[in-house]
Amino acid sequence: MTTDMEQLYAERLERYVKTMRNEKADMIPIRPFVAEFTAKYAGYTCQEVTHDYEMAFDAVRKCAADFDWDAVVGNMVYVWTGLTQAIGLTYYGVPGIDVPADTGFQYLEPREEQAFMGPDEYDQLIEDPTAFLYNVWLPRVSADVSATGEPTSYRNNLSFVKGGMAMLSYFNAFGEQAARLRAESGTVSAISGILKAPLDIMADKLRGYVGLATDLLQQPDKVLAACEALMPHLLHVALSGADPEKNVPITIWMHRSCVPFIRPQDFDSIFWPTLKPIIEEIWAHGHQVLFYAEGDWNAHLDSFAELPEGSIIYHVDKADILEVHQALGDRFCISGGIPNFLLAYGTPEQVRDACKQVIDAVARDGGYIMDASAIVQNDAKVENIRAMTDFTREYGVY
Repeated sequence: MTTDMEQLYAERLERYVKTMRNEKADMIPIRPFVAEFTAKYAGYTCQEVTHDYEMAFDAVRKCAADFDWDAVVGNMVYVWTGLTQAIGLTYYGVPGIDVPADTGFQYLEPREEQAFMGPDEYDQLIEDPTAFLYNVWLPRVSADVSATGEPTSYRNNLSFVKGGMAMLSYFNAFGEQAARLRAESGTVSAISGILKAPLDIMADKLRGYVGLATDLLQQPDKVLAACEALMPHLLHVALSGADPEKNVPITIWMHRSCVPFIRPQDFDSIFWPTLKPIIEEIWAHGHQVLFYAEGDWNAHLDSFAELPEGSIIYHVDKADILEVHQALGDRFCISGGIPNFLLAYGTPEQVRDACKQVIDAVARDGGYIMDASAIVQNDAKVENIRAMTDFTREYGVY
């Protein structure tokens, strides 16, 4: 690593960390969560970066080197189909196979009657979540894994070997990717570790959204008990991947547990009581959590304000960022707020105007990170991403 790159990395890390602590750095850090956009910029298809994580890593490094970004995720095209196909997962639409080659991977949610967990199976999950996921859930989501009591097979046995090897190969490669980003472009790896709320796990991977919505009406006590049973497992996963230096945050991807997807009373009685203690425990270990609030969670800002000061970074998607700033800005760093539709269909001048509005509204005293509202896919125009970057560097100096 050259001295220049090491110095650049140190400056960017200080800027990023200081801002996440809701302080004023030398300038606004730029941390775009770029996924399939990296493929478009580097000349790959969505299929290529989804099937070959080395291509995905290369695309991220090219963007990091060519744009003046402070931090990026090593690979935001997070589903590597080499891993999902190693165990025959059936709930992903794979680019070039299930969807067009230049469309990002899709999650295929089953119909209510085909949910991966039945409405009468809560007690099994509550009694032993690991056993339920291994013995009941996995055979239902995998084309290769045999259900308990069924004859085993060569493909069943091999799937566990392939899956373990693929997981080790993929996730161990992120360490080298982080080192190369640091050495080659002085870029910080933006996050480390992953978290999902228990209720979002129930909706995303077990009961499906429709099934869970029904259960919240018909058997809310079972839903609460299941979420409580999942809490220690999700905490363990989050901490096991956390940054040992405690600089960059664990990210929670927040999906469909906000109003109007669920009722306010379900948020207050189930979602928040089973997520808030996890965040507090992560903070007690010295780690921040990046709340990636997909959609509009502004109905719940008062609840988020209950968290310890500095414990989260709050990312704004479709919500009113000024309202977020007024409710949380004195307690937490804020990121995002530049509409993805503008990056895809607007002009560079419109993008610069949007960046100015956000910076003027929420970034005057620091504590703001420039980013798009949501993960940037391959519909974003290169000139608009460059406009967001260049304007922030020019206008966002303190």
